[in-house]
Amino acid sequence: MTERAMRAEQYLAPETLGQLAPFELRARMIVEGVMSGMHRSPYQGLAVEFAEHRQYAPGDGIRQMDWKVFARTDKLYIKRYVQETNLDVVVLVDCSNSMRFGTLSMKRGWGGTDASRSNDRWTKFDHATACAAALAYVCLHQGDRVGLGLFDEELRTQVKRSSQRDQWRAIVGALSGQPVQRKAQLGRSVDQMLSRVQNRALFVIVSDFLMGLDEIRTTLARLTHRGHDAVLLQTLDRQELEFSIDQPSRFEDLEASSASSDVAQALETDPRAVRAAYLELLREHVDGINRIARGLNADSVLCDTHESVGPVLASLLDRRMHFAGRRGG
Repeated sequence: MTERAMRAEQYLAPETLGQLAPFELRARMIVEGVMSGMHRSPYQGLAVEFAEHRQYAPGDGIRQMDWKVFARTDKLYIKRYVQETNLDVVVLVDCSNSMRFGTLSMKRGWGGTDASRSNDRWTKFDHATACAAALAYVCLHQGDRVGLGLFDEELRTQVKRSSQRDQWRAIVGALSGQPVQRKAQLGRSVDQMLSRVQNRALFVIVSDFLMGLDEIRTTLARLTHRGHDAVLLQTLDRQELEFSIDQPSRFEDLEASSASSDVAQALETDPRAVRAAYLELLREHVDGINRIARGLNADSVLCDTHESVGPVLASLLDRRMHFAGRRGG
């Protein structure tokens, strides 16, 4: 890994940090843990934060009795508490060959990735790296354990979960030096990570999700059915979102022409002839991902790589904080 790749301060813009500073990443589910933190634990007892009252039942200890309530109502109630705990966050980033695509010029001061160093373009993988670095920073700052996985056909690189001070630098180092190649196999890669995560966690998957909806649905269902929380960050280049190409062009399947394939799949066509059909298929695909996420109580966010990372992530964090507030978590 080059010295340039290790300059971790270049992977979190000051304006992004400022936009995210008021927010915290909250879990939708009750998390398990023993450390002191901000997320609600299922373990109840004599803890710091009061949760609720319940009526006295024979056998309850008198130490938990709320005598002030008894004095007001002449009824016996027991105080119930929740043990606050830390959240484990697992960030999975797609490093398959389609993530090399990008049409925006490289952003000033950016540290660079394997995908952008060859063409000096802000690629989908660079945007995914910026999202992952920003979320990892927020979670580590609030005391949570954060881990990283990079995947294409399988899980390629892993940074084990930790809340240590040097964890963010380790995560950025892995992201900046990861080769971007091959095809993406989401289900297989998530299964490999699931075998290493025994407690409930929040999984943040950053990908272009240019794969079958059935694969996305099956993978997300496995996560949520095991009690994990999930966020899908779909990163697409603006050219993919708008398809504003006016000249006959050659379109190449990036993953079919990746390092694992000997034959490139390409098509010569007039974009104007297929634009409407393409945009309709893309809209259906994005809507399908949103429906899958909602149906499994997860979050799905579409990221335009030509836009700043901060506002999109701030909106996600704000939504999660409001949800946690309504749940009392």
